[in-house]
Amino acid sequence: MERHWKISDTEFETKFTNNTFKPLWFTHEAHLRLAWIYITKYGKEIAFKKYSEQLKAFADKYNADGKYNATVTYASIEIMHKYIQNSNAYDFQDFIKEFSKLKTNFKEIIASFYSGNIFTSKEAKQQILQPDLKSFNE
Repeated sequence: MERHWKISDTEFETKFTNNTFKPLWFTHEAHLRLAWIYITKYGKEIAFKKYSEQLKAFADKYNADGKYNATVTYASIEIMHKYIQNSNAYDFQDFIKEFSKLKTNFKEIIASFYSGNIFTSKEAKQQILQPDLKSFNE
């Protein structure tokens, strides 16, 4: 079990909002959990705004220059929203069990929407690129 499970969703959100979340705890699964918390609590649009602002602040605090990626952040919220809409889970733990591929195959899921490597693209890091293979609304 990953370390971020030691705290509740409320404490997780508070620590991330206050930029006091432990960087070693912020794994890929923790990214997904934060997106899930925000989408289920605030809806997709507000979730994206909070998620992107706070990820930038987190990266700045820990001198992770070049880590924030606008397109990956946008795609993450869109993909998580799509999966949440098709979920029967009441909490993140059940959700991630239901859709474990989000944890294990996230890059492949994103690659079904984008033909280029948005993870390393300078343009994708700086601005939101729309998918070129299929829409998030399909």
